Amino acid sequence: MSRSRKHDQASGTAATTVVAMRLYVAGNAPNSVLAIANLEAICREHLKGSHELEIVDILEHPLRAMADGVLVTPSLTKVSPLPAVNVVGNLSDTSKVLLALGLKGKVT
Repeated sequence: MSRSRKHDQASGTAATTVVAMRLYVAGNAPNSVLAIANLEAICREHLKGSHELEIVDILEHPLRAMADGVLVTPSLTKVSPLPAVNVVGNLSDTSKVLLALGLKGKVT
């Protein structure tokens, strides 16, 4: 599931790594809604389109959550690039999320 978007090397632009993430939420619970909003803001500011985000509502897909080993929501999993990393909570600590996504050097 790891993908890279490559730009034309002749133009001088580098290839961009796409960060694939999966966010597990519990319906419209306050922390789930806040986690979605916080992650969307982080993606908008720091990933600028070089990401893939899947949101899994465990109330609608409980077997998927169990199969993926999700015990707590909201829970963010960075799927690729490896290593896979999990962050639990409403994702309000931007520096913690950026560190988990491997973007700690890009904090603005």
